[in-house]
Amino acid sequence: MWSLRYGATVESSGVRFRLWAPRQRGVAVVMAQDPSRPLAMHPEGEGEFAAFADSLAAGADYWLRLDDGRRVPDPVSRWQPGGVHGPSRVVDPAAFSWTDADWRGLPIEQYLIYELHTGTFTPEGTFESIIPRLPYLRALGVTAIELMPVAEFPGGRNWGYDGVGLYAPQSTYGGPTGLKSLIDACHHTGVAVVLDVVYNHLGPEGNYLPALAPFFNPAYRTPWGDAMNYDGAESDGVRRMVVENALYWLTEYHVDALRLDAIHGIFDFSARHILQEMAEAFHQQAQALGRFAWLIAESDLNDARVIQRPHSGGYGIDAQWLDDFHHSLHTALSDDSRGYFADFDGLPSLRKALTNGFVYEGQHSRYRRRHHGSSSRDRPGRQFVVCSQNHDQVANALQGKRESRLLSLEQQKLAAAVLLFSPFIPLLFMGQEYGEKANFDYFTSHGDPALIEAVREGRRKEMGDFCGDEFADPQDPATFERSKLDWTLHLEAPHAGLLAWYRDAITARNRHPALANCRKSLTRAETNPSKGWLILERRDPSGSRALLVCNFSDSVEAVRIPFRGFPWSLTLWSGADCYGPATAPPVVSISGDGPGEVEIAPYGAALYTA
Repeated sequence: MWSLRYGATVESSGVRFRLWAPRQRGVAVVMAQDPSRPLAMHPEGEGEFAAFADSLAAGADYWLRLDDGRRVPDPVSRWQPGGVHGPSRVVDPAAFSWTDADWRGLPIEQYLIYELHTGTFTPEGTFESIIPRLPYLRALGVTAIELMPVAEFPGGRNWGYDGVGLYAPQSTYGGPTGLKSLIDACHHTGVAVVLDVVYNHLGPEGNYLPALAPFFNPAYRTPWGDAMNYDGAESDGVRRMVVENALYWLTEYHVDALRLDAIHGIFDFSARHILQEMAEAFHQQAQALGRFAWLIAESDLNDARVIQRPHSGGYGIDAQWLDDFHHSLHTALSDDSRGYFADFDGLPSLRKALTNGFVYEGQHSRYRRRHHGSSSRDRPGRQFVVCSQNHDQVANALQGKRESRLLSLEQQKLAAAVLLFSPFIPLLFMGQEYGEKANFDYFTSHGDPALIEAVREGRRKEMGDFCGDEFADPQDPATFERSKLDWTLHLEAPHAGLLAWYRDAITARNRHPALANCRKSLTRAETNPSKGWLILERRDPSGSRALLVCNFSDSVEAVRIPFRGFPWSLTLWSGADCYGPATAPPVVSISGDGPGEVEIAPYGAALYTA
């Protein structure tokens, strides 16, 4: 059975320390409570050092002393209670009493993901403060929560993508015990946990890895700094560290899935790509544990190889985010043509996303000024995670503004219908289910003044296509505070009506096999861009059928249903008074046994099932 090789390992008579540091000639362990008696680590070949401390136990704090006398945290520290610059703490993973022995996870097609940021989801901003909200999420229909990155980052205000302690859950969120308590509670509630992890770069502050080994390869650059070294000299240890990290979250923390951040920032020209190596090890360990466990990539490559199996030349990742769906839906509801939205033309793009997956499958991209993508037509719907909002799109593309500040209530319900009745895995961003009004902006709490200014300048450049110079100061504490959810809103009108719509739509998705099967191959979409309507037909081998009729225009439209055998039962209608101010109900007209029409209110959505 797998166990973590590096870091501090608690044994019956003491603690064993192991480190990979080929750039160091000698390393010592310095105990925080007795720094005058360093413990020399002995070289064991191939850049490894080891030491054993008799009678030491969990809870002890320690540093690693380098050749030049510097004291740095352990790169495989399980806990950084004093932050990224502080000492590491010895943790015994067996000390936590798990109570989820019967939990085996969920098939990926049963995921309905709720993305949240721990620091802004509740007033307290901790792992354990999420636990009392789990019944609310389960009643909504959520089956998986996705935590934005929790690896130790500088300060207490950060999205998490500046993390440097890959193995240490953020101390200000509650550290190892807090995260384990949350995951254990989730499993008791029937909720899986997806953890967002960053393997394309590490943050600059508190990043002591370059002194230990060539963790970064200057031959490749990401928007966030030097890329991780996956194919250069001495890259074996780097590859081992990130694969071990994936297995660590799966095994020691019982995590159900990992969301791999921005894999387009992972550069590897090895014969065996690091993602393939990780996927094979991850799936093998999940099988040994007897659990469902998944890898989900964030990728803007539109490259089907990411989610193809290795025997077909792919990497073996289970699913990926489908940004083309978001961009198509956004442009169908707005006239936004800034940045990458210029590549999408609303309803025609949305129709293609719903039936094919990738909209860009090799044709020329105006935004990229080159041909882009490959075909995903033969990939099943369960391999795509779709959203109408997420942390990136709200904070980066929309200047922190949520749908609730850009769209009418009817448009929000329409967007939810297309999202939830698509043949993909839906993802909700925290608060969207009731129309949260608070901004969600990018925020940091760095300690280095030069870095603070560099982040501000980088933000200006990165957001130029969308915001110009208009963006919230990431370092201002107010930027973080105003990004917190208002947990009173969902009880008030019109927010309560929107929440009821989400709950009922999710219930309908779960109840009807045609909506829950993620069968893209049994999905049909038709649209009339000039009139602004779209219909989505979903089918299931059981005979279950569903039809979603959507009006994306601001006027009443008669939507032609291009097949016989209609009408079916009206199951949901977005204009019902229980979901907010009522609109005229949809009217079905049939001519003999031929195709029918549905007359539907502006921005209306009606679901029919059979």
